[in-house]
Amino acid sequence: MKIQDVMTRNVRTVRSSFTIKDAARAMQAEGVGALPVTDDENLIGMLTDRDIVTRVVAEGENPEQVFVSDVMSPRVLYCFVDEDCDEVAQNMADERVLRMPVVDRNKRLVGIVSAGDLQSKAGATDANDELHRDGDL
Repeated sequence: MKIQDVMTRNVRTVRSSFTIKDAARAMQAEGVGALPVTDDENLIGMLTDRDIVTRVVAEGENPEQVFVSDVMSPRVLYCFVDEDCDEVAQNMADERVLRMPVVDRNKRLVGIVSAGDLQSKAGATDANDELHRDGDL
């Protein structure tokens, strides 16, 4: 099975110029814990609820004065829309991530896939199993 068969399409994104407050509201509205960061059509980072907690809240920063670009993770792990689900699940387990942006071969964002998507829709269990086994979740 391919990632395109299990990924979530029409992913909400944030721009690097958004404030953390705006990004947190977008996460809340979408019911997600991570948002891809884009400028124009380019994927330039990921912002997670953990980034907000550890880099803004724990540091006593004002979320109305801190920008996504200040706290996002610029190292973006991604997969291609036509990759095999088992390979992506293994990569997610190896890299210890629970979600991964999905791009087309021109590296344009087309979706996002989570370890839960892979487990429930494709039967791939590596990412979730590996993280649970290590006691990280």
